[in-house]
Amino acid sequence: MFFLSRWSGGLVAIYGARTPLIIGPIIAAAGFLLFAVPSVGTNYWTSFFPGFIVLGLGMAISVAPLTTVVMSSVEQDRAGTASGINNAVARVAGVLTIAVFGVVMVKVFGHALNQSLRSLNPDSGIVQFVQSNLVKLGGLVPPTKDPKTAATIRDAIAHAFVFGFRTIMVLCAALALGSAAFASRMIPSRGAEPTQKAGRAA
Repeated sequence: MFFLSRWSGGLVAIYGARTPLIIGPIIAAAGFLLFAVPSVGTNYWTSFFPGFIVLGLGMAISVAPLTTVVMSSVEQDRAGTASGINNAVARVAGVLTIAVFGVVMVKVFGHALNQSLRSLNPDSGIVQFVQSNLVKLGGLVPPTKDPKTAATIRDAIAHAFVFGFRTIMVLCAALALGSAAFASRMIPSRGAEPTQKAGRAA
């Protein structure tokens, strides 16, 4: 995003804000979906790094046009207020997203892990310990000294974590596509902007 910010800002002057705010989130959605592909034990550079590149490109295309739309929607004397509201909404949205997705992650992780434990049929004490420590997610340590049982439970924990992570990434991709659809409906095309402004002036 740092290296592409100047380039993405120039996209608004060439194409208007609507096109980057549609294409950018779609690319970001593709990046989120790439994060949903890796499984347990995969290599970072061949599995996660491509997702970071694609997601970063999508965000770089989106951020500058979004700021331009916000700042150009108000009069010059209210630019400071618009900037403050934009930053506040971004911060609050980030906090809410972490909180909500954190709850979703724990729920999905717990459901997947409980399904795996049912098939393993472990001791009731192990099940109770696991269920009371679900918030630890991938850091959950099997409460048993038996090497074979511990390895099996660790494998179930790893796969449950991956399943939860994939679910979150798919939800993020869906939200990104939703923002692209919202931009396509709410932001006028470049050719329609003068007409709309003329209508407001009249």
